[in-house]
Amino acid sequence: MFYRENGQFKTGYRADQQIFPIRQDRIFIGLLLAVAFVAVPLLASDYLLRAILIPFLILSLAAVGLNILVGYCGQISLGTGAFMAVGAYAAWNFGVRFPGMPLLLQILLGGCFATLVGVLFGIPSLRIRGLYLAVATLAAQFFVDWAFLRIQFFTNYSSSGSVSVPALTAFGLPVQTSLQRYLFVLAIVVVFALLAKNLVRGAIGRQWMAIRDMDVAAAVIGIRPMYAKLTAFAVSSFIVGVAGALWGYIHLGSWEPLAFDLGRSFQLLFMVIIGGLGSIMGGFFGAAFIVLVPVALTNVPHLLGLSLSVDTAAHIEHMVFGALIVFFLIAEPHGLARLWSIGKEKLRIWPFPH
Repeated sequence: MFYRENGQFKTGYRADQQIFPIRQDRIFIGLLLAVAFVAVPLLASDYLLRAILIPFLILSLAAVGLNILVGYCGQISLGTGAFMAVGAYAAWNFGVRFPGMPLLLQILLGGCFATLVGVLFGIPSLRIRGLYLAVATLAAQFFVDWAFLRIQFFTNYSSSGSVSVPALTAFGLPVQTSLQRYLFVLAIVVVFALLAKNLVRGAIGRQWMAIRDMDVAAAVIGIRPMYAKLTAFAVSSFIVGVAGALWGYIHLGSWEPLAFDLGRSFQLLFMVIIGGLGSIMGGFFGAAFIVLVPVALTNVPHLLGLSLSVDTAAHIEHMVFGALIVFFLIAEPHGLARLWSIGKEKLRIWPFPH
């Protein structure tokens, strides 16, 4: 009875086409943002901000970017870690070679360079699809790993191959403490999530979904497959590149190319599959699952009073984590976002069964 649309009349196109047409959804999102911007900074510990919330937000942004390509446009990609690396290293190079450049501009330029690389490796999608396209994007991962390991220009001729960021400031304010980093990342993630939601609701989003469902039929009705696929690669790579720059600048502080290896690409793909393909909210659900479940599995033996060695605990964690992924994929192949939608549909008719 608390999630009804009765009496919520729409008297214009603007009201009918808003992102959250139901009043309860708008209230929930408003409360969620209030908690994120006000309650969490007041109550969260430094460990919670640094080890859980900041990685969750950055990985959510990367999953949203990948979901645009995989979930909305139907193009398989296994090179997401490479695009994150391009965004991180490009932003770092701009900061090193142009001292005084604003932090936000460095991050956005990192996303622009990731866009160029993403479009370059997205060109094969015009001719190939499915597993063949996955192999083509996998080549991007191997090439980028090799480039950042072997071409010393990208690391400013660092002997160790690792890079470090200096003290960060944005708009004249320091971005040093965990709280400052959290608020900086949260603001960027909210803006990009809003932009992504509007994109997939608009004409370009409908073109992506038409290509995903049947590209031949989409071409027949006038949609240009080249334009739709390359724009999906461009937008996805830009968002992933921004996430990579945030991952390096805000979360890691110093990194080497192994920080964006193939494992990172698979991790982001798992987030999209678990969270829900073709859903902006699914990116957040998938990132929460990937980030929180290992933390919970690590702490469960201690809560039960079990003394396990570090190696045994790590192996058990991987086994249980893999089993949970398989369980969720069997129970709901459309991801956690679909479970969320089913829950809202049930609330609309509760307490009636149908």
